[in-house]
Amino acid sequence: MIPVYYDLHLHSCLSPCGDNDMTPNNILNMALLKELEMIALTDHNSCKNCPALMKAALDAPVTVIPGMELTTQEEIHVVCLFPALENAMDFDRYVYSNLTKIENAPDIFGEQLILNEQDEIIGKEPYLLVNATSIEISRVPSLVGQYEGICWPAHIDRSSYSVLSNLGFLPPECDFKTLEVANPDLFFAGGKNVQYQDGYQILTNSDAHYLWDIQERTRCIHLESRDFQGLAKRVSGILPRK
Repeated sequence: MIPVYYDLHLHSCLSPCGDNDMTPNNILNMALLKELEMIALTDHNSCKNCPALMKAALDAPVTVIPGMELTTQEEIHVVCLFPALENAMDFDRYVYSNLTKIENAPDIFGEQLILNEQDEIIGKEPYLLVNATSIEISRVPSLVGQYEGICWPAHIDRSSYSVLSNLGFLPPECDFKTLEVANPDLFFAGGKNVQYQDGYQILTNSDAHYLWDIQERTRCIHLESRDFQGLAKRVSGILPRK
């Protein structure tokens, strides 16, 4: 097994709540500075800055996985990752067709910038990306699987936009094998919430919207290979937890 230091939940300046300094090259260089080995770009309901980050990182010693933080109909956030850019962009088009089309107000919510690999602005997303889609949580794992992707519920210990805050339980039909916990030391302190620990792979990501919030070299996952396939085996429960 290979120890891989990771941050698999990052936002760029495409997310309206993401700082405009969260450009593809700035994200990449901060990840390199912090000696991370695997990162994923997961903007709200969009993969449109994944091409720029992946092109910028072609010769970099870090694995970049294209992804999205999907907002379900129930306003639950789910991290969705894909094996290749083509899969991610196909998923992007499907999600966009199921997004509530409300015009973004940049002065209120923030700009939604689409960049190229030189960090040049090539477009702006007109519709607010943080809105809920019409996709129900129960459909997400099978839907993501159609695009050969993997997924897990985001920051389940937070008081908003999490599966536990909005539903109070993990839908059994989703059969999640991995959970993202923002603060595991607090969430599992004193034997609390053990039902969400035993039998699950627990990941902790930064959910960074600012460069300084990108995770330090503190979280490690053991994989057979430092790529999407290695990660997929781990988070899908094919490999035993470690």
